[in-house]
Amino acid sequence: MTKMNCWQESDQSDICDLLKRLAPTEGFTLTPLEGVKLMRWNRSLPRSPVLYEPSIVVICSGRKIGYLGQEVFHYNPQHFLVLSVPLPFESETIASEEEPLMGISIRINIPILSELILMLDQGSSHSELGTHGMVSTPLDAKLSNTVLRLLQALTSANDTDILGHSILREIHYRVLTSNQGEAIRALLSQQNHLGKISKALRRIHSDFADDLNVAKLADETGMSLAAFHASFKAVTATSPIQYLKTTRLHKARLLMFQDGTSAAHASAKVGYESPSQFSREFKRLFGKTPMEDMAAMRESLITLPFDPASKYVTVQP
Repeated sequence: MTKMNCWQESDQSDICDLLKRLAPTEGFTLTPLEGVKLMRWNRSLPRSPVLYEPSIVVICSGRKIGYLGQEVFHYNPQHFLVLSVPLPFESETIASEEEPLMGISIRINIPILSELILMLDQGSSHSELGTHGMVSTPLDAKLSNTVLRLLQALTSANDTDILGHSILREIHYRVLTSNQGEAIRALLSQQNHLGKISKALRRIHSDFADDLNVAKLADETGMSLAAFHASFKAVTATSPIQYLKTTRLHKARLLMFQDGTSAAHASAKVGYESPSQFSREFKRLFGKTPMEDMAAMRESLITLPFDPASKYVTVQP
């Protein structure tokens, strides 16, 4: 897809200019609109573990590469990313002072989706989604122009209050009617495996510190244990137990970095009974001990903003 197909004339330049103004510093910038975050990096970041909430990510400059299992996803000025479920994966950022990574992350809004799907479907049926909950799809001029109008609204408090939610609704509509709209349509369906697994993932994110077991999660989704295991891996590219461990480790990392919580206290708060087991699994995921990881993050000035409105454990550097 060419640039002319992706962007209306001057939209990409205007979006980048607005992001430079609205997100002047590196890292993530929360906006007055719930679930909307701006991102900026003036340097490349190595491949590292992340955990995204269900979201739409549009990039205007620089590029990111996502690694989920054996698959690779590119999100850049030509492709946007859709995650219909909260997914742990690995992400790499390619950016520089001359071409910073700049973009916007929009949390998927379930009430908006429900309303739009009812209006679009009118009794029509859709095929079972055969892939997991992460897709990268070509950007088109209609979606990029809608993102531009959202950023323009964010420059004015009145515009944000009056226009912001209607523009977010339009963005959801544009994604639903894109080539990969099924990826988020299936989020609301309890008749296919993605809808059922998304229910289990919400349970894990709300109760990760509890003694969750796979049999109970399978029962809550109305699936046999074997079907649950197979469907879970198809959606997330990992097992239920490994997903739970990853969620706990990301949450502990947030507690240590944002609140200054000790590793021992953080491990207990997320459900670990053994601090030594926590340290081993933390190093296996992040490549460093908890103490080494905190020192490296502070030295590199990485920020992990806390979004109190999110229902998911989210780490998105």
